[in-house]
Amino acid sequence: MGTLDYDKALYYTMWQQWDDLLVIMVRTKDDLLSKKIEAFLHAFRFEKNTKTIIQLHENLLHYLDHAMENQQALAT
Repeated sequence: MGTLDYDKALYYTMWQQWDDLLVIMVRTKDDLLSKKIEAFLHAFRFEKNTKTIIQLHENLLHYLDHAMENQQALAT
């Protein structure tokens, strides 16, 4: 899988484009990415505890960073 899904997911997350992030969640072949996006979007919409939302947002960003680093390492 290329880094395009990760790049788009990072962009959409940073600019709060949740509809586009939802499309990435559905279309990606990376199950873990899909689950992290789903958890974050669900919390963002329904969770009342701000700390939980922030934690899930950070988890998604950390995963994207990790996945993009691994993809770059595999490419070299």
